[in-house]
Amino acid sequence: MIQFKIKPFKELSTTELYQILQLRSEVFVVEQNCVYQDIDGKDEKAIHVLGYYEGVLATYSRLFKPNDYFTDSSIGRVIVKESHRDKKLGHDLMRASIATIKELFDETNITISAQLYLLKFYESHGFVAVGESYLEDDIPHIEMRKV
Repeated sequence: MIQFKIKPFKELSTTELYQILQLRSEVFVVEQNCVYQDIDGKDEKAIHVLGYYEGVLATYSRLFKPNDYFTDSSIGRVIVKESHRDKKLGHDLMRASIATIKELFDETNITISAQLYLLKFYESHGFVAVGESYLEDDIPHIEMRKV
């Protein structure tokens, strides 16, 4: 069973921050073969959602209140560790992320920049594609909104 820790940046331990950065690098840089600046100066504004499965950081996302990233609140850096994807933990992560935005920000409008191949996954959580797809760091993305 997955257990979530939800923390603002200043409450993350150095070990938690190291695990987050390691997982983001593992998935977004190495696995997706994408050289980009992951440490973008936005982590300090974010609420961090860490999902542990049997003691391993298996899922992660970062949340923003309205106007910190998009006009709406937003969810970004959504990750499921490759070795844990068969457990469908991404759905648990999205439910926790959406619930946390409602609880902390009293918001239900959420905008995301979704990797296009995950369109159906996000649609299953109530997100709707807005506009045309675009390249972000050479990976096809699409803006999606949940109201």
